[in-house]
Amino acid sequence: MEKLRVDKWLWAARFFKTRSMATEEVNLGRVQLDGNDIKAAREIRIGDVLKIIQGKVARTIVVQGLSDQRKGAPEAQLLYAETPESLDLRRQLAERNRLSPEPAQSITGGRPTKRDRRALKGWGDRWSASAE
Repeated sequence: MEKLRVDKWLWAARFFKTRSMATEEVNLGRVQLDGNDIKAAREIRIGDVLKIIQGKVARTIVVQGLSDQRKGAPEAQLLYAETPESLDLRRQLAERNRLSPEPAQSITGGRPTKRDRRALKGWGDRWSASAE
């Protein structure tokens, strides 16, 4: 096998759970071949450089093998090699995320209680809305 559809290869290499998800990501421009947007039917060869964007993570990989069958993860990892620059960038992103503060820590009071809501309306010590 000399060449294979990119969506089929992405599915076989376990980047996406289904082939239709791989096709959708390629069509949305989240997979690039040599820096250019491609279509799902584009055929790739060994040695091609793909940039795959998954969430906030961008990976640059080199195709090292072709397979049209989805196999186990250890066998799928033999189909590609991630570039050292991409690995360093992912490590830096992971470290930055690890060191960033948790947004929920800034919330002190949480959701107001019924008593808090009454205090905001200016009812004072009255527990009922009826006039006495």
